[in-house]
Amino acid sequence: MLRLGRREFGAHEPVIMAIVNRTPDSFYDQGATFRDEPALARVEHAVAEGAAIVDIGGVKAGPGEEVTAQEEARRTVGFVAEVRRRFPDVVISVDTWRAEVGEAVCEAGADLLNDAWGGVDPGLAEVAARYRVGLVCTHAGGAEPRTRPHRVTYDDVMADILRVTVDLAERAVSLGVPRESVLIDPGHDFGKNTRHSLEATRRLGEMVATGWPVLVSLSNKDFVGETLDKPLKERVVGTLATTAVSAWLGAQVYRVHEVAETRQVLDMVASIAGHRAPAVARRGLA
Repeated sequence: MLRLGRREFGAHEPVIMAIVNRTPDSFYDQGATFRDEPALARVEHAVAEGAAIVDIGGVKAGPGEEVTAQEEARRTVGFVAEVRRRFPDVVISVDTWRAEVGEAVCEAGADLLNDAWGGVDPGLAEVAARYRVGLVCTHAGGAEPRTRPHRVTYDDVMADILRVTVDLAERAVSLGVPRESVLIDPGHDFGKNTRHSLEATRRLGEMVATGWPVLVSLSNKDFVGETLDKPLKERVVGTLATTAVSAWLGAQVYRVHEVAETRQVLDMVASIAGHRAPAVARRGLA
């Protein structure tokens, strides 16, 4: 059982986390949801299409203009409060690695802290414990926030992913984060080259076998683009293929840009796996 905010999700229930960037320079939408009203419209649309979680980020993952903790909080805290007011049942996640930002967004109503940089600020897990909110524990290969990998190597990338994410998850629980609210994430592209991310996908079953719910953030990433030699805006098909494989291997939460398309993929895989009945079953019965 995965419990986040007011929501509970069964072991075989796939969950969509919709990306809402509060940045003027996001890699995918170039700031389309930087202002409040477009961002709120994005939340409304994503929820209508089947997202149970919205992931609000105030700093783009890649290199760029410096964003202080104060500016990150300015971009996210008030918005979290407004989303909480308008959408009381949606799970609100905030993509941050900073404890002080985590504290502020939890005060505003966040349910989940998405630590994409692998515990670089140990205080973030302490914040999650204090507020009894969820935590995403990610493998980033020891990379500093907002840096790109350079000649990174692993003897066994999945062994490293398992060691880091499980250690972070166990630490979070020891601090007081509810066990049923902790997820682990292999961190595609973060501290990894394309071959590492492909191997992490291929071996996702090893993460699922730990018993921690697995979150994957695949949407339009560079490993998809390099694998297919496709530019940013032509990576949806590759993303959805990777999503289907990840679902078959047991990942539970999917951080995405394309909610409706992902919902169809996850429903189809769940039905093939026998966890979901077809929406309609008339063929051969008339």
